[in-house]
Amino acid sequence: MLTIAISTLGAAPAPEQVDLLIRGGTVYTGSAEPFVGDVAVTGDRIRLVTHRADVHAKQVIDASGMVVAPGFIDPHTHAGAMLASDDAQERLILPFLMQGVTTAFVGNDGGGDLDVAGVLGRAAAKPVGINYATYVGLGPIRKSVIGEADRKPTTDELARMKGLVAKAMCEGALGLSTGLFYAPQSFAGREEVVALAREAGSRGGTYDSHIRDESSYSIGLKAAIEEAIDVGRQAQMPVHIAHIKALGVDVQGQANTIIGIVEAARAQGQMVTADQYPWSASGTSLAASLVPRWAQDGGRVALLRRFDDGALADRLRTDMVENLRKRGGAGALLVTAGRHKGATLAKIAEAHSGDAITAAIAVIREDDPGVASFNQSEQDIAAFMKRPWVMTGSDASTGHPRVYGSFARKYAKYVVADKVLTLRDFIERSSALTADTFGLDGRGHLRAGAFADIVVFDPRRYRERATYDAPTLLADGVRSVIVNGVVVVDGGKPIGRAAGRALAHKPTGRCA
Repeated sequence: MLTIAISTLGAAPAPEQVDLLIRGGTVYTGSAEPFVGDVAVTGDRIRLVTHRADVHAKQVIDASGMVVAPGFIDPHTHAGAMLASDDAQERLILPFLMQGVTTAFVGNDGGGDLDVAGVLGRAAAKPVGINYATYVGLGPIRKSVIGEADRKPTTDELARMKGLVAKAMCEGALGLSTGLFYAPQSFAGREEVVALAREAGSRGGTYDSHIRDESSYSIGLKAAIEEAIDVGRQAQMPVHIAHIKALGVDVQGQANTIIGIVEAARAQGQMVTADQYPWSASGTSLAASLVPRWAQDGGRVALLRRFDDGALADRLRTDMVENLRKRGGAGALLVTAGRHKGATLAKIAEAHSGDAITAAIAVIREDDPGVASFNQSEQDIAAFMKRPWVMTGSDASTGHPRVYGSFARKYAKYVVADKVLTLRDFIERSSALTADTFGLDGRGHLRAGAFADIVVFDPRRYRERATYDAPTLLADGVRSVIVNGVVVVDGGKPIGRAAGRALAHKPTGRCA
């Protein structure tokens, strides 16, 4: 009998098996020119990024005509309450996922919880839809040691505050966040801030600051930017300026001056970056917008007493009238929460004989609602946005459409409509720049070995739907979102999977 031996020598190897294949989209890697190709995923990591992946996949996403990009990273949010919610649906953070945001920072504006280990540890018991990292904040640090008084810390108090920063850094905080515009953080002098920042900087942290004045409330925008840079210089650490802007009629048009200050520091080798939300209205509270800082010494109880103090009435009114002028008048403040939600201060004032200050005090007595404050010029917004060190952020806070629409709006308005940025600029400043700036290893890029955080969106449809009148409408145009290798949005619809992780910063330096 004739036996025929069939050799397998030279036969093509069997295609590799992968879990997910995103096929035929226009791929933006975060660091290279786009190309039409494939992204393959195995487990929680990207296996291949190539023009044509010869693989067998358990699941295939047809991305023809779509943009495939790294999952977006939001460096400035107020999503901590959503992430900690007892409601599993709320913890999915759909307002972010439906824009392609897969990672967010919390604890901004100096609000970061002292218990960093607890904040990061919650995800194990309460699964979340996105990745997150946290700062420790000057606000809780100062309140826990000094309270809400306008005074300097004693030597012992400063030592205790420094210890709280060190502990938080060793538990995984990104760095120290401050909100120097807000009482009682506004009562902290530069020397105090530098001392605390050094504790974070010596452990590899970043100094993130809502600067002392974005307008002309106290030291002025220019001096506040210089203060933030000086804190970083003295503390020998990177500086990140929160939601960079020129706020109010007194400083509109100063963007180029501020850009010059930042770029001079960068030219000298200092690491200075910023984030920006793509809206002309900021979001804050009515009291923060109008009430002078001296009147907030001691907190809300002390403020309400001052409202009733006839001896202070003229001074308080004079200062509030001036702050209202800086904000552009009563018609430029839109209440976004509470009983007066949807009304401008001008409208509310109609019930108070047209007196906006009397109306404001009456509203603050009831509560201190959030407001959208229309106070920026498009020229300044565009000038900041064009700088390569300015990344996309939302400053996501309740009642403002920036929670549901910031990344989508930046694309629709500033890439497509106004052509301030290219699509590649938008993607890289919404992902890779943020990841690289803050040392999020393995995120922000599409490349082999990176974590599989990916967004697939339709460039013809991607846009915000949220407005100031209807701020909770989900964005349109996102086809698929992958978080740590798990498909969490498929065919434009969330599918209820919580695949996010807490991202602890790895401290350097001394930790007990």
